[in-house]
Amino acid sequence: MALPVIRNMADCTDFYKTVQPYVPQLYDLPQQIFDNITNLQALKVLYVSTNPLISAFAISLFLAPIFLIVSEVNKNYSQVDRCWSLLPTLYNAHYTLYAHAAGQPARRLDTLLMFSCAWSARLTYNYWRKGGYSIGSEDYRWDVLREKINPPLFFVFNVVFISLAQSILLFLITIPTYILLLAAKGKSFQTADVVFSRTLGALVFLTFYADGQQWTYQGAKKEYQKTAKVPQGFHQEDLDRGFNTTGLFAYSRHPNFAAEQCVWVVLYGWSCWVTQTYYNWSAIGPIAYLTLFQASTWFTELISAKKYPEYEEYQRRVGKFLPKLPGGPPGDFSDKRGSQPASAK
Repeated sequence: MALPVIRNMADCTDFYKTVQPYVPQLYDLPQQIFDNITNLQALKVLYVSTNPLISAFAISLFLAPIFLIVSEVNKNYSQVDRCWSLLPTLYNAHYTLYAHAAGQPARRLDTLLMFSCAWSARLTYNYWRKGGYSIGSEDYRWDVLREKINPPLFFVFNVVFISLAQSILLFLITIPTYILLLAAKGKSFQTADVVFSRTLGALVFLTFYADGQQWTYQGAKKEYQKTAKVPQGFHQEDLDRGFNTTGLFAYSRHPNFAAEQCVWVVLYGWSCWVTQTYYNWSAIGPIAYLTLFQASTWFTELISAKKYPEYEEYQRRVGKFLPKLPGGPPGDFSDKRGSQPASAK
């Protein structure tokens, strides 16, 4: 059987019942796919007869060498970044498709997939308009690292972290979806599921709203640098500063990052509620994701602090992800302004 026998909700979170017995499938899967590559019906049977967690992990391993080869050929090391907005939703869609194919209840997964698609649409939109400030758009990080690391070591870094670890990470954050799949027959869709799904929707909206504020600011700054004229609704001091400290960015240096991380923490919390557990092994996904954001944000701010003279003051006054309490909007630097917005002049 591709899915474990679940006798109670706690079984859904038992690694030794839900994962370990299916690990051998990972070793046999490549050969089975190769043997049936021209037989569509056989591939459908193989899909349903393979544990969905194992097949999802196999996809992440398959993509890693592709990311590596493409990045080394064109010397652009942001190949995983380009797929950042798509792969988690791909994995969620995979679990949802499997639930339907295997005859499992799928209402919870259908609902999750809807908000996962909204999350992907938001990140993809930001990427293509070149205004996204998610982790996946910071191509300059790798350029800075290449200047600090000699080529052989950077190649190893590309193999181990950029191409492999990040690909696996985007699989790991969706592991709670596998647990929701396993728990589908044991716990029907309830009011709490609506709360969790609506919370995901609110977080996606928050990330989109914060990205919009950042995009508007960066657009105004670019126009100001090009024309030397302050766009309507902006202060010259804000544009000269070089980074946004208004709106949500007056309370958090990275409100979009904060909401981004919360999306996957809430998904994990959803899996805990459904399985009636306080914690489960799928926490490895959100923990790894939060760790990456901490490291990436630290590195990004290190670059920003060298680039913008006032950034260290901004760091002192405004929380990285969560607002510093007590206080009002500490990041607006209102005490340093000596002019009115351009619209008021």
